[in-house]
Amino acid sequence: MPNAIAAFIQSVRSRTLSIGQMTFGSFLLLLTIIAMTSIGSVVAIRHIDATFAELQRLQSVGDLAEEIERRMSDLRFAARQVVSEPSAQPAGRVFEAASTLTALLKKTRLELDADQREMIDGVTDRLTNYRDGLERITALMPRRADMVATVPPLREAFEAVVVGLQDRSLAAALHGEHSKIAAALLSRDLIGAGEAAQRMRAIPIGDVAAATAVRDYADVIISTTAVEHEIASLDRNVLGAEGRSIARVTELLRDVAARRGRVLSRDLARTLTEDKWQSIVLGSAGVLVGLLAAAFVVRRTVGPLTAITKAIRQLAAGQQYTAIPAIELKNEIGDIARAAEVFRRTLVEADSAREAAVRALAEQRLAEESYRKLFEGSIDGIYVTTPDGALLNANPALARMMGYDDPADLMRATGDVSNSIYLDPRKRDAYRALMQRDGMVREFEYQALKRNGDVLWLSDSASAVRDETGAVIRYEGAVRDITDQKRAETAVAEGRRLLQQVIDTVPAVINVKDTELRYLLMNRYMATIFGIDPNDAIGRTTADLMSRYGSHKTDANDKKVLATGEGLGFYEEEYQDATGAMRQWLVNKMPLKDSQGNIERIVTVALDIGERKRGELEMRKAKDAAEAALRNLRETQQSLIEAEKLAALGRLVAGVAHEVNNPVGISLTVASALERKTSVFAAEVERGDLKRSRLNEFLATSRDAASQLVANLNRAAELIQSFKQVAADRNYSDQRPFDLGDLTEQVVMSLRPGLRKHNLTLDVDCQPGLTMNSYPGPYGQVLTNLFLNSVAHAFPNGRPGTVEIKVRASGKDNVEVIYADDGCGMSLDVRRRAFDPFFTTRRDQGGTGLGLHIVYSIVTNRLGGRLDLDSAPGNGTRIQMILPRVAPRDVVDEPMTAQA
Repeated sequence: MPNAIAAFIQSVRSRTLSIGQMTFGSFLLLLTIIAMTSIGSVVAIRHIDATFAELQRLQSVGDLAEEIERRMSDLRFAARQVVSEPSAQPAGRVFEAASTLTALLKKTRLELDADQREMIDGVTDRLTNYRDGLERITALMPRRADMVATVPPLREAFEAVVVGLQDRSLAAALHGEHSKIAAALLSRDLIGAGEAAQRMRAIPIGDVAAATAVRDYADVIISTTAVEHEIASLDRNVLGAEGRSIARVTELLRDVAARRGRVLSRDLARTLTEDKWQSIVLGSAGVLVGLLAAAFVVRRTVGPLTAITKAIRQLAAGQQYTAIPAIELKNEIGDIARAAEVFRRTLVEADSAREAAVRALAEQRLAEESYRKLFEGSIDGIYVTTPDGALLNANPALARMMGYDDPADLMRATGDVSNSIYLDPRKRDAYRALMQRDGMVREFEYQALKRNGDVLWLSDSASAVRDETGAVIRYEGAVRDITDQKRAETAVAEGRRLLQQVIDTVPAVINVKDTELRYLLMNRYMATIFGIDPNDAIGRTTADLMSRYGSHKTDANDKKVLATGEGLGFYEEEYQDATGAMRQWLVNKMPLKDSQGNIERIVTVALDIGERKRGELEMRKAKDAAEAALRNLRETQQSLIEAEKLAALGRLVAGVAHEVNNPVGISLTVASALERKTSVFAAEVERGDLKRSRLNEFLATSRDAASQLVANLNRAAELIQSFKQVAADRNYSDQRPFDLGDLTEQVVMSLRPGLRKHNLTLDVDCQPGLTMNSYPGPYGQVLTNLFLNSVAHAFPNGRPGTVEIKVRASGKDNVEVIYADDGCGMSLDVRRRAFDPFFTTRRDQGGTGLGLHIVYSIVTNRLGGRLDLDSAPGNGTRIQMILPRVAPRDVVDEPMTAQA
């Protein structure tokens, strides 16, 4: 049995297959493996497609959940705008958003499983409650708007009633409750506002009209706060709660989709892993079968062919007796091997006969080719001439050099080179003399004429060729165009000459040294300063030339440049010149480096700064004097500003004192009269003859006197309180919150005493509720200075006029204050200089020119705002101020030292 197996194997090995049979069998086996792998991949891909489709559906569910959440956010935002700003967001857009969200929920329900549809149904129910709450809020909005519209007229009627009440304690109580209502409304405390309105309504008032106005105002506040409270409750308990519930449902929907997605992802990962290993196993089997088939084909085809190819290459390399393998094979490879053997035998026979002829021919061709390439490819011109000047041969480079298209044209156009080539024929005679004497010339330079008449500089190197008798029969040589070199040498010489001329005109010390610190270049200015001839300085060192100037003039700095390889920068130095005078210099030393970064030269430039030093000393003295004068000017300005402050404060105090004097004088007169009446009444009581009519008269007089005393003393107290507040604000320069309208009214109240004296009318229009966090004192100073400036300049000769102050909001973060008068106005020149310090048109009447300058400084520095002045002759003056609601803290405090 073993013998039979061995015999079978031997028969298989000895059997010869054709190349087509081996290739077809290998590809058939490989295609079988590929088909098996494809079938397994198709089965896995079908499972992957189903899983991926489910994942896509879950992704669409997640996207729908995101869209539901986004639509709900839009709905909540629109509902919030309807609640907070009903005028900015129509309610129809909110219900449109709710309808869009409902349609989206219906679409989403179709995409979900049965367990997930319950969640969407819950969202739909929540959305229905949300819409019901929103409809209830929308129904309350017109009612709230109507109530809010009735508040201003009722408040104005209430304020008018409070101002007209004779009972000041009752007026104070009503005003206090009104302030609490305003504060509660500003802080959104609806309950507190309603309670304050209830307390106001409960205050007993004897006057029927006043009681009606107070009751109407309190009722509208109570009703408005009740509606606002109901809207806020619906917003919080319905819109907020249902919105959060919808958000939780959408989050739960995303979580369910995410959990299902993770299960499918794990299933997909497991399928991919199984398919991967199946592909690896089948692929490995295919690779193994392919490798075995390839090894079989290589062994039966590539191996013999490689051996035959190697033998053929050896034959081509000259190894004529190399054996050709695989001649015994009975297939295509054997046919190739036998043909190669026939070729080998023929080659052996032919090579021996051809070898000698080929060797000789190759040597001849190599020599000719080398000479031809050298002659035609040379960049230098090569020529052959007779001693008499006839041109026998020339290469293309020489023809191009002389302006001809080819050597033939050059030889036809050239007769005697002495006359047609040489610019100076005597140079040809010198050339022939050197040839006759030395048999050669080297770097012989002369000028030659080109075809177009241009002149070239040529460098000629040639040798004389002699015959058997020693006679010169021709000259063979090469010429090189050195025209550019000659031009460069001329340009360098000219550039050096120009450089020397230029640096000789520079009024500064300029020199150049080599690395051994010897002078290579020196300008005439340096030579004149140190009494040196520039030609004598070349090649010498500083120690050789300037030792007479002592140790102050050394080459230590030059050595430092060589050591560091960097320039020293500008530095100052002083030493004596040739006359013995000490000079100050500003010196700079820089290295000049080659392409490798090595220092080749050192350049020194020194400027005489003696005059500058003297100028700096004089400038320093002048600066000290100017600074002293500036200090004196600032002290003078400070004194004038303080004087202006005191003058303004004095005018303010005088006006207030005059205004306070009226109610105080009246009170004093009434009190004196009451005192006399009381004395007379006491005397009658003591005599015992008091009558009822006298008692009633005394009581009526006392009641009337007491009423007048209370009214006038309250008026005086209000004036004094306003003046105290304005004075406190001006003395208190720290930042604090305040109501701009109230502050403006207080400042204007302190200015009104001067209106009647100057026959002026002051109109104030302030938007209520403008809260600022700024500096009240400087703001009051601005209004006071503007008013006093109008009194002094806008209404000459006591002419009547009007001053207006308007305060409005300007955007979200600023307020606008407009101060205007209908006075005489300003000319263009005055308007341009109105804010300059010490500029005034009333210098002869005691004006300082600091009023508007102080205004400009306070507005732009302390208050952090800006202002604009508009005025024309006869058209009055208008000043616009834009102030931030929150003043900047980091401000220059200098102006306030003159304005507090």
